[in-house]
Amino acid sequence: MISDSRFLTLLPGILLITLNPYFTEAEQPLIVAHRGLLQVAPENTLANFRACLELRLGFEFDVQRTKDGHLICIHDSTVDRTTNQTGKVSELTLAEVKQLDAGSWFDPRFAGEPVPTVEEVLQLVAAYRQHKILIAVDFKETDVEQDVVRMAERLNVLNRLLFIGRTIQEPKVRANIKVISNKAQTAAVANNASEFSSALAVPDADWIYVRYLPSKEEIERVHRANKRAFIAGATVSGKVPKNWQHASNVGIDAILTDYPLALRATLKQKKQVANSK
Repeated sequence: MISDSRFLTLLPGILLITLNPYFTEAEQPLIVAHRGLLQVAPENTLANFRACLELRLGFEFDVQRTKDGHLICIHDSTVDRTTNQTGKVSELTLAEVKQLDAGSWFDPRFAGEPVPTVEEVLQLVAAYRQHKILIAVDFKETDVEQDVVRMAERLNVLNRLLFIGRTIQEPKVRANIKVISNKAQTAAVANNASEFSSALAVPDADWIYVRYLPSKEEIERVHRANKRAFIAGATVSGKVPKNWQHASNVGIDAILTDYPLALRATLKQKKQVANSK
């Protein structure tokens, strides 16, 4: 169970769905919660990510570097929006970052929730090895990718990570990742159908990151190339059941959304309908 008592008091209804045996099954497509459970917990925090893992959900997190070189999990280049203080991440030391309150802005019951380090996030992932999930790592900062790959290798979680962010469009970042480990999973972006073939041809990309609703034929081409497909962006981030169903029907391997629980309910309903036929 979730050890954070604050989360238990806030989410009793959501936690109950873990009792449903459906959620113990490996889902297809895999669900990746954008910055975690955005609707019910402060983004990019351990309380949030722990809840995702308890619910058998993957999640996406962001990587920035502090003034003294430590990697932390925060989306913006400043701490203004998601903490009780202001300032640029790059101008704060880790010790200063650890003094910040990253929870009370969201709800008083999360007061004192810290900004986690990337290592703390990956340690948490390592504690939930029994779940088939995908963790998307969004590089916001330059020259952080090799440190993250090394850290993931040391904690034995590399096979559960997909590197996105700057990775999807910068060949140098993908190359830097593959130099450390050829087993690290990278992606190349296709913003639309006209970019699909070139993205699929990228030799050091294991996944195709699509920002549009692809056809079944395109996803079949991805799978024939022994790659996988990840969809993100406006087509799936909101509450869009028809788009989610389309992505599932054509064989997308993973979906990044702001509404992971609603997506799960949609996939469950789809499965129940299929089983009733």
